[in-house]
Amino acid sequence: MASAKFVLKSAKVGQFMFNLLATNGQVILTSERYKQKQGAEEGIASVRENAADDARFERKTAKDGSPYFVLKAANGEVIGKSEMYSSKSSMEKGIQSVRKNAATAVVVDQTEVKAKEATVAPAGEPAKS
Repeated sequence: MASAKFVLKSAKVGQFMFNLLATNGQVILTSERYKQKQGAEEGIASVRENAADDARFERKTAKDGSPYFVLKAANGEVIGKSEMYSSKSSMEKGIQSVRKNAATAVVVDQTEVKAKEATVAPAGEPAKS
């Protein structure tokens, strides 16, 4: 059976972020951008810590009427944001999925893969270090 996972990856140059994926592979939470990888790792720890508390989820409505949620830390800082949902009941299911999966989700670090791909040279050329 597939397991939920946090996918840690590089964002824009010099930034890091993560997504929490449900067991079906769907993104259920997207983090803010972090300047350092350690910040993103601490963000994952914060999701694990705060997701169990329903009060940490702020239910919102976008300008077009689509419901979504943000997960906040105890200090009120936004840790992550959901996708836009078609209904409030779908949004609530998304929140339940984050609450259910965050504590046990494995971390898949894709930042190292990106770094290695960047140093692979095209065929016939020496690799750059």
